[in-house]
Amino acid sequence: MVTPTALEAELFEVAGAVPDPELPVLTLQELGVLRAVRLGHADAVEVELTPTYTGCPAIEAMSLDIERALHAHGVHEVTVRTVLTPAWSTDDISAEGRRKLREFGIAPPRAVRGTGPVPLELGPTQTGRTAGRTPVAVAAGHAVPAEAPVAAADPIRCPLCGSAETELLSRFSSTACKALRRCLACREPFDHFKEL
Repeated sequence: MVTPTALEAELFEVAGAVPDPELPVLTLQELGVLRAVRLGHADAVEVELTPTYTGCPAIEAMSLDIERALHAHGVHEVTVRTVLTPAWSTDDISAEGRRKLREFGIAPPRAVRGTGPVPLELGPTQTGRTAGRTPVAVAAGHAVPAEAPVAAADPIRCPLCGSAETELLSRFSSTACKALRRCLACREPFDHFKEL
């Protein structure tokens, strides 16, 4: 890995300070989607940006906002390139980003990275109190417990009162990256930034 120059580090901070278009409480750096800023020829930079998922509709807005911020900082030529590897993960959200999500009333994602790929289990929809805690796989037409993902041991906590007793209301909320949940203690609904 090449160490960025002082100017590249400065421009990374400028681009990284751009707010996420879907979650403006977070910057692109806190969200972890800004990968690199590299100087090209005289007065030209290339920015590497990874979407939260392939086909994310916000990537175009992010790119335009980065271009505007760098142009305002005096850079004449800006190229924003979408990079898909390494893939973005919710583990890329910074500690500050997680804190801001919680303060904004969104439950931050739980840690998912372990020693290997994130397991994917297909099974019946779970919407009750234990949704997200006990994965179920379907084998030969019978529901059987599956190995729990890394994050499953951690309950989804209410960002308002901190209770671990929450239930899933909808797998999708205001964006595809979030689910709608309700706290069983304070009874308030809240968004949960889904693990990826």
